[in-house]
Amino acid sequence: MSLEAPEPSTHTDVGVTETGLDYDVLESLLGELVIDRETHHNAEAFVVRPDRVADALSVLREEAGFDHCSCVTAQQYEDRYESIYHLKKYDDPTQEVGVVVPTSIHEPKSQSGSGVYRTADWHEREAYDLVGIEYDDHPDLRRILLPETWQGHPLSQNYDQERQQVVPLTEHANPLEEDHRGGTDTMFINIGPHHPATHGVLHLKTTLNGEQVADVESDIGYLHRCEEQICQQGTYRHQIMPYPDRWDYISAGLLNEWAYARAAEDLADIDVPEYAQIIRTMSAELCRIASHLLALGTFAIDVYGDFSAIFMYAFRDREVVQNILEDLTGQRMMFNYFRLGGVAWDLPEPREKFFEKTRDFLDELPTRLEEYHNLVSGNEVLQLRCVDTGILEPEVAKQYGCTGPVARGSGVDYDLRRDDPYGYYDRLDWDVVTEDGCDNYSRVLVRLREVEESAKIIDQCVNLLEEWPEDDRTIQSNVPRTLKPDPDTEIYRAVEGAKGELGIYIRSDGTDTPARFKIRSPCFSNLQALPEMAEGEYVPDLVAALGSLDIVLGEVDR
Repeated sequence: MSLEAPEPSTHTDVGVTETGLDYDVLESLLGELVIDRETHHNAEAFVVRPDRVADALSVLREEAGFDHCSCVTAQQYEDRYESIYHLKKYDDPTQEVGVVVPTSIHEPKSQSGSGVYRTADWHEREAYDLVGIEYDDHPDLRRILLPETWQGHPLSQNYDQERQQVVPLTEHANPLEEDHRGGTDTMFINIGPHHPATHGVLHLKTTLNGEQVADVESDIGYLHRCEEQICQQGTYRHQIMPYPDRWDYISAGLLNEWAYARAAEDLADIDVPEYAQIIRTMSAELCRIASHLLALGTFAIDVYGDFSAIFMYAFRDREVVQNILEDLTGQRMMFNYFRLGGVAWDLPEPREKFFEKTRDFLDELPTRLEEYHNLVSGNEVLQLRCVDTGILEPEVAKQYGCTGPVARGSGVDYDLRRDDPYGYYDRLDWDVVTEDGCDNYSRVLVRLREVEESAKIIDQCVNLLEEWPEDDRTIQSNVPRTLKPDPDTEIYRAVEGAKGELGIYIRSDGTDTPARFKIRSPCFSNLQALPEMAEGEYVPDLVAALGSLDIVLGEVDR
């Protein structure tokens, strides 16, 4: 059910000094709520009792300004279960803090944080579903990825993989039976899971009041990628990197690879040569352009069924990008090009031909973008369908942990490339794009304008690579054949994916495989905000709002 937007926090920057966060001040602010303190690789974390979670989160949000709950990680140890709330600030994501909540191994129950951060709703449901932690006072604690009849929790240590599962196809009672007794116009309809407008296997349980959407619930979990389990069984150095391409399998493979690389490299203290950083930055922005072009083309189909023009125009230009990426990586989708410490190989030979092909694309792009603005942003039908529909106010977007073009289309000026710099972004000239319309139209404009900014980044990278001294083209640092980070080392790192903040949490146990590998999907949090955008709209507006989120279910279900 959609709720009113919360009032913006009026906090001061408690504990912030010229050198960063003063965690001692934050600990004093939390007072008796803190029972212990841990040092994670990315930030300090405070341990709180399972019955005081909401109090601790409220203090950090309202008094210290941590308004972004980017991720909730759940895991099981030999002697306890544990939830970790990874908190940041939208104004400065380098200011991070963790809230660790241990619970009994025999009775894994913890207070819910969803009353403080709405995004914790889905994250806690996932933790309950896969790990088995129950959250008291949660508004709707039930499975989110697996069927309600599923036995056991797949990421718990005592899960029996051989246990036979029986999922009955039962007939459900009419969820609106009481409404019908009153003779109202209320109707329940299913959209998906197999429908082009759902952009994958997504089921929308939609309640209509007349012709308007009264409520919509996203039913996810049809894919079951098992990516976290796969990564927990793979070695850091060689076996994990091929899998990130498959999360957002459409266009953002190298961006996914970078998310894992950043976390693992920081965890193992691995440096990346400057030359390789430039190649990473260039290739990542090519992926961002490919992703935004696909989002634009499919959105045009969602809004007014235009397949022949806009969709094919977008695919035509995306194909050029894919050809460049194929020249660089040898692949068109599952690139597997990044390596811990750098990239797999140098630019293709002859280098001049690669640079010429890339520059030809960049030179033609302004004309292409003008065409898109004529066809899309200047299209009267699209404007009628998208302007002032799918409204997502900035404070509501923050509450749901929205990031990427979804948040920036609501005026939230948040981009990890600038705000938590990595790669070569902080040494290049480019701008973060925001729009204040908070509607479906604004999210389209953000993606179109971000294509321009990505092109600026790529152009500067090409210039640098072209002039780079031949004897200094180091593509990988010297990385040990086997990586074994120190036991109980924990880290959360994120990059700016095409769809928002793509984060990775890793806990090491001293072996060459992670003890816990958690993927923070931007699509997962963005999709949770759909009811806020759809309530009171018509069904076609609901479809437009969903399309404007640009979700990929392979990343949602992971």
